[in-house]
Amino acid sequence: MHDAASDSSGVEAAAQTNDDRVIAFQTVRSGVSGRIVRLGAAVNEILTRHDYPEPVSQVLGEALALTAMLGSQLKFAGKLILQTNTDGPLGFIVVNYETGGTFRGYASYDGPRIAAMAAGGRIGEGQLLGKGHLAMTIDPGGDLDRYQGIVAIDNGTLSDAALEYFRRSEQLPTFIRLAVARHFAGGQWRWRAGGLMVQHLTAEGGEAVPERDDGTDSGWVLGADDENWRRVEILASTVEDHELLDPMLTPERLLYRLFHEEGVSAGPAMPVEMRCGCSRDQVGMFLTRFGPNELADMRDLDGAVTVTCEFCATPYRFTGEELEGEPPG
Repeated sequence: MHDAASDSSGVEAAAQTNDDRVIAFQTVRSGVSGRIVRLGAAVNEILTRHDYPEPVSQVLGEALALTAMLGSQLKFAGKLILQTNTDGPLGFIVVNYETGGTFRGYASYDGPRIAAMAAGGRIGEGQLLGKGHLAMTIDPGGDLDRYQGIVAIDNGTLSDAALEYFRRSEQLPTFIRLAVARHFAGGQWRWRAGGLMVQHLTAEGGEAVPERDDGTDSGWVLGADDENWRRVEILASTVEDHELLDPMLTPERLLYRLFHEEGVSAGPAMPVEMRCGCSRDQVGMFLTRFGPNELADMRDLDGAVTVTCEFCATPYRFTGEELEGEPPG
């Protein structure tokens, strides 16, 4: 007799083994580098804490998967920040990834506007984002300078903007596929996210093609028409969303499925976890910046002030007596 409970426990056990990690890999025959990410509990915790509308959760989930892949490439103790600022109903996304595999993220959106759009049918990602820009910032910390690359978002997807970033800022032929969906496991619906990225580190270093006579660039970079790159890109493009999300399909097995003709060498899994840096002491010190009149505007009816972390949605409540002390915390 088929045991559904046994199937469910098997899926959960597989998810615990295969989820929340990034794996770097390289194709043997063509020498193309890549990353694959599988997110389970980490992305579910971030998305469910805020109870976002489903379209918002899907795009924020993509941003989390993309940032995990990119942040895992940092060769120093620092931070990668992915941020969007657009005129669409999903006007703001920010994801922070820190060396060691911790990340957090949140989205700011116009709920009534999204509800009105949803009433007319399925909302496309381009409609949600609208027009604006995507910024990627590398912060090495300390006294070292930040590096920031900015590209336009023009009613396109997050993947579109990321590909444009690599074409313009890094001059690297790049393929990116992101997938986000809810799966039923353990008696409840849980968010999952996955991503695949491959890049061609050409002998020329990805140098951009010279401008045309009219002053515009050609739309591609050196190495984009390389036979080895084109072959791997075609193989990568066969990946399906369900393969990126399936807890029963290990990332290593998926890499073999995609690139066995090339040969593929995978590195060790790098764990990823949701971790917020907020604390009651930090919020208390933040409140000391405000004068009595400003604090008065923030107080509840009982005189207390409640501050909720935008990233993890944790509320911090300070009584009137605490606010009058030195300092609250």
